[in-house]
Amino acid sequence: MRVLPVLDLLNGVVVRGIAGRRSEYQPLQSRLTSDVGPMDVARALRSQFGFDRFYVADLDAILHQRPNWQVYQQLIQDGFELLIDAGIRGVDEAVSVRNCGAEPIIGLESCSCPEVLAKIVAANPGAITFSLDLQRGRPMLPSDSTWLPEPVEIARQVVECGVTRIIVLDLADVGTSTGGGTQELCRKLLSDFPELELTCGGGVRGIDDLRTFKNLGAKSILVASALHDGRLTPAELASIVE
Repeated sequence: MRVLPVLDLLNGVVVRGIAGRRSEYQPLQSRLTSDVGPMDVARALRSQFGFDRFYVADLDAILHQRPNWQVYQQLIQDGFELLIDAGIRGVDEAVSVRNCGAEPIIGLESCSCPEVLAKIVAANPGAITFSLDLQRGRPMLPSDSTWLPEPVEIARQVVECGVTRIIVLDLADVGTSTGGGTQELCRKLLSDFPELELTCGGGVRGIDDLRTFKNLGAKSILVASALHDGRLTPAELASIVE
C-alpha cells in the first residue's frame, strides 16, 4: 500500500480541511513547517517522510474554476508527481491537467454524468482516476447530475466507462481523526470489482487505520492531518508501505 499525502489548496496556500466545511478551512498548521506555501509544505513532507507523489485537491478550481496552474508547474519542476482534482468538468480540462504533467482526477461533485466521464476516458486512455466524493455516506452529485443515486451503482457506472482507479473519499471524515467511515463501502467495491485499484481516505488517525485499509485491499491511502500532527512517524510508514 502507498500513502498519498494531501495538499488542499485554497487561495493559493495549503489549508487544513475539516469535515468538508470548506468555508471554515484555515491555513495549515504543521509541526513540519511554519510556511503554508505549497512548495514549502511539499518539501517538508518529502524531507521528513520521503514523499514524492501527492494528491492535490485544488479548491480554487473546484469551487471557483481558478486552477493553480503555476503551483502545479512549480511542484512538478521540483520533482513531485501529482494527482490533481481541479474540478474537471469536461475533456478539455482533463487534457490540460494531463498536458501539464499531472494525472487528472475526475471528481463526482464536478462531473455531471457517465457520458462525460466516458468522453474524458477516451481522450485520456489509462490516465484517469475517478473520485467517488461522498458527504456522510451520500454521493456529492452536481446539480445537473444523471448519475445513479447510490455509491456502488455509481462505481459500477464508472467501471463501465473504462476506469480502473477509484478514490473513495467521504468529506465528512476529513480532518476529524475518526478513523473514517468508508471501510464497508471499500470492502464492497473490492468484492464487486476486484480489478479496481482503490484509494481510500479521510479521518486517518494513525498506523492502525492504515493497517485496516491495507487489509481491506486498498492500494493507496490519503493522509494529511496525521502527518502534520506527528501521529504518524517515518518508521511507522516504512513498516506498512510496499
